[in-house]
Amino acid sequence: SRTPSRRKVTPMPHTIVNPAELHDPTPFGYSHTASIPPGAELVLVSGQYGSNPDGSVVSTDFGEQVQRAFQNLGTALAAHGLTLADVVQLRTYMVSPDFEKLGTIGGVVAAACGEALPTQTVIGVAALAMPDILFEVEAVAVRP
Repeated sequence: SRTPSRRKVTPMPHTIVNPAELHDPTPFGYSHTASIPPGAELVLVSGQYGSNPDGSVVSTDFGEQVQRAFQNLGTALAAHGLTLADVVQLRTYMVSPDFEKLGTIGGVVAAACGEALPTQTVIGVAALAMPDILFEVEAVAVRP
């Protein structure tokens, strides 16, 4: 019988677990589960898109929007003294989903979040808040 792999990466205050009975999600840029210890504080970040500081969309290129959305997410987290390594859950939204876009998202998440990939749900949508927005990410982070 296979035992679940359990991996805690410090200094994060949460534990990532990818049960051995489920497929390995890490090549796709996410983990199956994350647990948060008692007393930890959750920080919720609303949807960030690939925007410039004035709110305009950085580019019509999907990859550039994903990169900028994660930069913006990092900025929002830094306002709370956190980094992308403190994220335990992502919800990502993309217009007109396909495997190439999934690969782009997975690569950016892996580069941004490090070894302990957060849980993630990718949601395909027909449109987002403004016509030029192709990608949006919201997050839950944890602080001890």
